Amino acid sequence: MRLTSMHCSRLASSPSSLLTIMSYPRLTTEQMLRKDQKTISRQGTKVAISAIYMDLEAFLQRSGLIADLHAFCQAHSYDALVAMTIFFNTYNEPVRQLAVFCPHAALRVTVCGVLERSHSPSLKLTPAPSIHPNLQAYLQGNTQVSRKKLLPLLQEALSAYFDSTNIPSGQPETEGVSREQVGKELDRAGNSLIPGLSQDEEEPPLPPTPMNSLVDECPLDQGLPKFSAEVIFEKCSQISLSESTTASRSKK
Repeated sequence: MRLTSMHCSRLASSPSSLLTIMSYPRLTTEQMLRKDQKTISRQGTKVAISAIYMDLEAFLQRSGLIADLHAFCQAHSYDALVAMTIFFNTYNEPVRQLAVFCPHAALRVTVCGVLERSHSPSLKLTPAPSIHPNLQAYLQGNTQVSRKKLLPLLQEALSAYFDSTNIPSGQPETEGVSREQVGKELDRAGNSLIPGLSQDEEEPPLPPTPMNSLVDECPLDQGLPKFSAEVIFEKCSQISLSESTTASRSKK
């Protein structure tokens, strides 16, 4: 099904639609974090990246959140956790926010520094009030940077962390490879994903139309492509941005 501006308007203006697709009624913090998550690792250091479809302020106000984040990282041997919140505001505009939770000060400072200084892509981060020293929150000005584009930056942060601590890292995993290539390799390898959780494809491939409906091994036999909430959000974001640009030009 193709997303149209009408669909996006309905998703953005209908609380029930958003609850059906993107919210987490009565879920625990761990269930929210694991619902749509990826993981990267280097030299035994693991960083989890979770997409959460709600306002970061509301997420940070959850009772016992810091204790839950500590327990989550310890249970799964994560050294750091990055939560990327996504939602539409009252003007149907996409909003992205980031929260970096890490009990290890050196690693937290390195990850935050790489994200703040990044220019390709630029996240345009603005620090937000934090509820705990181990957690740094941000408003993300560049809403076009999705979690998929964030993964190579976190790989870069892990490399910088090992370089700064003088830990021998061996042959760099991303040497001579662009961030775009790193992102493609991460998605292709699939070894950074937690089994059973949704993937974060921005442009899911559609099956080709067969020349003859009676041909053997029709591509459609494998079923239609699966869409995650992240995909729906990306499509709505692109359509909203396109309509805003068109409206501004027409006024001129």
